[in-house]
Amino acid sequence: MRLPARPTLYEVNTATWLRRLGDERGGAAATLDSVPADAWDRLAVPAIDAVWLMGVWRRSPAGLAIALADPAIEAANRAALPDLQPEDVIGSPYCVRDYVVDDRFGGPAALAVARRELASRGLGLVLDYVPNHVAPDHPWLVQRPECMLAGTERDLAERPEGFMRTPHGIAARGRDPFFPPWPDVVQLNAFSPALRDAVAQTLTAIGHQCDGVRCDMAMLMTNEVFGRTWGSLAGPAPDQDYWPTVIGRVKASHPDMLFIAEAYWDMEWELQQQGFDLCYDKRLYDRLVHEPADGVRAHLRADPDYQERLLRFIENHDEPRAAATFGAAKSRAAAVVMSTLQGARMYHDGQFEGRRAHIPVFLGRGPDEPEDEGLRAFYEDLLRAVARSGLREARWSLCECSGWPDNRSHHQVVAWCWSDAQTRHLVAVNLADVPAQAMVHLPWGDIAGRRWELADRLDGRRFQREGDELRGEGLYVGLGPWECHFLNLAADHPDGVMPRGGHAETVTA
Repeated sequence: MRLPARPTLYEVNTATWLRRLGDERGGAAATLDSVPADAWDRLAVPAIDAVWLMGVWRRSPAGLAIALADPAIEAANRAALPDLQPEDVIGSPYCVRDYVVDDRFGGPAALAVARRELASRGLGLVLDYVPNHVAPDHPWLVQRPECMLAGTERDLAERPEGFMRTPHGIAARGRDPFFPPWPDVVQLNAFSPALRDAVAQTLTAIGHQCDGVRCDMAMLMTNEVFGRTWGSLAGPAPDQDYWPTVIGRVKASHPDMLFIAEAYWDMEWELQQQGFDLCYDKRLYDRLVHEPADGVRAHLRADPDYQERLLRFIENHDEPRAAATFGAAKSRAAAVVMSTLQGARMYHDGQFEGRRAHIPVFLGRGPDEPEDEGLRAFYEDLLRAVARSGLREARWSLCECSGWPDNRSHHQVVAWCWSDAQTRHLVAVNLADVPAQAMVHLPWGDIAGRRWELADRLDGRRFQREGDELRGEGLYVGLGPWECHFLNLAADHPDGVMPRGGHAETVTA
């Protein structure tokens, strides 16, 4: 399946989701071929184009043993799951034993059933790939030792935390340059031609089972980062970078396969140029969490072509839950921002229900949490509005906002427009915990001379304005803390005298 432009993804933690489905039926965890139809139906909400089944591959017994002996992992697991049982710890999905669907989820045949169920509902399937490292019991350590980053006996003696003994000698433990080595994985050698061949073959095989891959920590394998991380141990860099080599070969067999990069350190643009269709927009997430509206506005001034290939989110399995991080009101504002920008977007299982417990990836079960019915209703309205607004085909543009000498609260407001031949939309969000007022300046030169009805797709309110006023002074918005408008603009019939002035009067539908 070819995923549409500006796709919307829904991330599901496969292990905890299947366990939850089993609990709902009063039995053991479901497998991918025993998921009931209504559970697949619940994933097919408006605006969702693909489901990312996170963590389907075989997990490493060797990695699990290391995790069980780690007090920090034990503490994090118990913090998330106070009634933790030994069987709840199943190992990390990023310590991959082999790229074969785990038997606990039903194996490869069950994944094929899941893909068919998703496709029958118009949904694509996205899976993981972990490029930087493999488990210490991965077959490549025996079959393709040249794919590992080799060390020496001296390296092991001087830095035992950074190296391990394998069946074919000393190898480095996986790491990124800003953290200590991970104890449960072996580092792959991004400069090795043998690795590039092996990865291209593996990803081509994965491409027969899904419609896209999310590549973990993708920037670690670029020539520049890999060389800086490993120095002389890495040796000279090849002439061509890692990702253009690998992605080019895979897309020769799967031209429509979507490649998504988990990306940090402002390397999104570089990874886009190296072949990724989409890159995480972690910078927007950080700005929404920590910065005022001016930071978000500055971020949205980036090149449109670059923004078209960003994946927006406010929650995923690596980040804390949005409801806990942002709080009730701010999380709604952040959700409107990420849902109505150009590019792609991603939601996380539990985000719509307001779950607050961050579940470590080592766990196969999550805690029971009450559902926030108000937040779920909000997301239902938001996704329905996005689905019905034609945002995927329309043109996006950032709107300027102005204020008054004695009222600078317009700096708290960010606004943007969507338009095509049939539709016009305006989104305005107050990114502050105090009220804000602003004049939003619309980019449409043809709105003058007509009356316009503005219908808020989120709460149903309707406003009327004269096009001359909108074209001249702009649209006045007054927003409470963290409030927003998602307005559809439609030319109205001239059947009466319009009220004039700065403030918007609500009229009945």
